Amino acid sequence: MPAFEFRLPDIGEGVAEGEVVQWFVKEGDSIREDAPLVSVLTDKANVEIPSPKTGRIVKLHAAVGEKVKVGGLLVTIDAEGGAAPSPATTSGGSHPGGPSSGPPGPPPGTASPAQPAPLVLPSSTSGTGPLASPYVRRLAAEKGIDLRTVRGSGPGGRIVESDLASPAVGGPAPPAPSGGGTGVSGAPATAPPPLTGVAERIPIRGLRRVISEHMAEATHRAAHFTYVEEIDATELVRLREKMAKHVEKSGLRLTYLPFIVKGVVAGLKAHPRLNATMDDERNELVVRSTYHIGIATAAPDGLLVPVVRDADTKSIAQLAREIQDLAERGRAGKLQRSELSGSTFTITSLGALGGVLATPILNYPEVAILGVHKIQRRPVYRPDGTIAPAELMNLSLSLDHRVLDGYEGAQFLATVKGYLEDPHQMFAELA
Repeated sequence: MPAFEFRLPDIGEGVAEGEVVQWFVKEGDSIREDAPLVSVLTDKANVEIPSPKTGRIVKLHAAVGEKVKVGGLLVTIDAEGGAAPSPATTSGGSHPGGPSSGPPGPPPGTASPAQPAPLVLPSSTSGTGPLASPYVRRLAAEKGIDLRTVRGSGPGGRIVESDLASPAVGGPAPPAPSGGGTGVSGAPATAPPPLTGVAERIPIRGLRRVISEHMAEATHRAAHFTYVEEIDATELVRLREKMAKHVEKSGLRLTYLPFIVKGVVAGLKAHPRLNATMDDERNELVVRSTYHIGIATAAPDGLLVPVVRDADTKSIAQLAREIQDLAERGRAGKLQRSELSGSTFTITSLGALGGVLATPILNYPEVAILGVHKIQRRPVYRPDGTIAPAELMNLSLSLDHRVLDGYEGAQFLATVKGYLEDPHQMFAELA
């Protein structure tokens, strides 16, 4: 039977592998050309790959959660749409690290394929699997839930987020540990007591696994230290309030982040070694001539860092518009991989929940990251001996101590402090 072997394509510069997040088909399904086939996570972006052919799925060669190299075999498709052979006759053996078919077959003693277990629902006749949005598919993949086992409560049987919380959702419980065998001393081995009070086991997959690996690499490679400075943001608060009255007429929300980006760029121009990445293979600090500022953004699947490119060339309003756009599309899962890579310095902020102090982890291979904390009104002593209210906030600067010293970080933060405490400088430099 003629078969087409589809391999993971090169889906972006520098991408070497991708993690399978969600299959939209199972073995035996029909599929049309350009219909959704598989969702693959590369770097920090989910890429939905369409089917290259119309036909029938013969074999899936990678399991959800498995990483596949570019050029690695993903799926075999009968391009002429003939009857797909059964799993017992397609492979001659299981795929290492992945299933030899879509969903696992029933264990001995349970219903046969002709009599599926009650939870297993037939897939959509369209060939694209159960009806669900990309967000619900990603959420199900993160929880290890096969959407074919979920009955949708939405219109037309569509699976919605609340359906994933049903107690009946999920596969069979893992077998209890056996008490057989003997211990080192020759005495019968005792099975460990079962865990009690476990509410949920959450597989670390997809974006969360990428974040986990990235954070582990950053803490393993870099020597972190954090320097903190207090900022009197009184003038900044006044200026933002005045500008907001004009900017927000166009529907744009003006936060403090555009001003902080401007202050950071000024600091990086004065202290360029912080606008750099570390090349550990060559043991070189690569100082950058462009100012691409990453803005850490909370999204449903985890933390994203979309990048504001050439931030030094943009006005406050332009920065506000771009930051808002990136954040909205990031939360909706619509950012391209190119918008999530290439930053030279990162800012992380929780806005009103910013707390008093944090020690941000570097966005490796960058060598510096700035944590922004909440603005709070507190009394302060003025130089003339009087006490007056002021809008105060802390900035936390984490640096890679292998290549940057505390004095250099303090100088950078002093420059940023000067611009934020007298924000009119940001406009004077354009004169």
